[in-house]
Amino acid sequence: MDGTEQVAVVIDVMRAFTTAAWAFHRGADKSVLAADKDEALAIKACHPGWLALKDGAQVSGFDLVNSPGLIREADLTGRTVIQKTTAGTVGALAVVEAKLALCASFVVAGATARALTDAGADSVTFVATGEDGRAAEDLACAEYLDRLLAGDRLDPGPYLHRARTSSAADDLRGGRRHGAHPADVGLCLEVDRFDFAMKVGLEEGMAVLRPFQNRR
Repeated sequence: MDGTEQVAVVIDVMRAFTTAAWAFHRGADKSVLAADKDEALAIKACHPGWLALKDGAQVSGFDLVNSPGLIREADLTGRTVIQKTTAGTVGALAVVEAKLALCASFVVAGATARALTDAGADSVTFVATGEDGRAAEDLACAEYLDRLLAGDRLDPGPYLHRARTSSAADDLRGGRRHGAHPADVGLCLEVDRFDFAMKVGLEEGMAVLRPFQNRR
C-alpha cells in the first residue's frame, strides 16, 4: 500500500470489522478510527460523550472492548464509537485517502461486493490486516469477496472453514485473547448477517467509518 489506491477494501474478520458492524446494528452513528491508545484517549478527552473501544481487557478510559459478542448486548443508539484495534484500524488508516475505502468482514460481505459493483470498481486492492497480512480468516474473506465481484455464485462454506480453523479462531476459542466472548468466533462467521457496507473517509481531520445501504 502506498496511499494511492483508488478502491481499497480493508478486512479484519476477527474482530475489528465484525465488531464495527455489530456496533452499527446496535445503533452507533459512526466510528472514529484511532491509530493508537493515546490518540483514542485524546479524541475522547475532546468529546466526552463518545465511547472508546479497544482490543484486550477493558481498562480505564475505555468504555467498550473489541468483541462482537459483547457489543451485541450494548445500546449504542446515536452514539459515536472511537475504535482502536491492533490490526484493523491501522489498515484502514493506511488507505483512508483512497477514492473509495471500505472496511469488511464476512458479516457484510455481500453488501460490500454490491457497493463495489455499484461504484463501478474495476480494480480493487484488498488489505488483509491480521497477522501482518497473513491471517487465514482475512485472506479467505478477501478471496470470497474477489469471487463475488467476478460474478461467481459461491458456497461460502470452504472460506468459512478456513476462517474457523485459523489461529485467530483457535486463540479466541481457547481464551487466549483478553476481552473475548464465547460467541465471538461464531458471530465472525455469519455471512451477510447485515445488509450494509462500511465506508471510511476523512471528516474534519479524523478517519470516520460509517454504514451505508446499497441502492438495490
